[in-house]
Amino acid sequence: MTRRSDAELRELAAQGARDLEGATATEAIAWVARHFPTTLAVTCSMADGTLPSMVAEALPGVDVLFIDTGYHFTDTLVTRDMAAADLNVNLVTVKPVLTVAQQDAAYGERLWQRDPSACCRMRKVEPLRAALRGYEAWVTGVRRDETPSRASTPMISWDEKFGLVKVNPLVDWSFDETLAYASARGLPVNLLLSDGYPSIGCQPCTRRVAEGEDARAGRWAGFAKTECGLHA
Repeated sequence: MTRRSDAELRELAAQGARDLEGATATEAIAWVARHFPTTLAVTCSMADGTLPSMVAEALPGVDVLFIDTGYHFTDTLVTRDMAAADLNVNLVTVKPVLTVAQQDAAYGERLWQRDPSACCRMRKVEPLRAALRGYEAWVTGVRRDETPSRASTPMISWDEKFGLVKVNPLVDWSFDETLAYASARGLPVNLLLSDGYPSIGCQPCTRRVAEGEDARAGRWAGFAKTECGLHA
């Protein structure tokens, strides 16, 4: 299938925003499956298997992209392997151009400590941009309850940064609802979620969250940074 033009996809995103106003996650996924049956990617941080499982029910064998930054917790990699084995998806591991050792040699060790935005750009944003070429839409697990900056996240939009339609079916869900769905269906769940890590990133840049903090307070602690650049 030839990829539709950006203009066509922008219009489709606008149509979807109208059609999906007030829609459920299942309805949003059905809309995506109808319009992008062979040109859809799901991105997953491997906190749990809820999103890829739901999309796979509508599109068995859907591509699920996981960005292996080289800095992940072991539990995150274990969850990725469980998802690949247990879910009806095509797990695609996306890697940066440079290995951690090569990045250290070129930019100095612990770049994440000195310039986390540059590290995220090279290890997350640029690899995903390359991996998404050819797709027309991507589905993410972004939720409005995660941080105040995500409170107005739309369910569907045109993503200017990556040049494709972006759909967030779980945008209205809570952390507890997401875990309850996974638990009820025996889906993979990252053990870090029950160990004080409601938002899981790279190990060097993620700490446990204290009671009363928002879900992403443990990301890039000590920096004004709150997003890796994929969604903002």
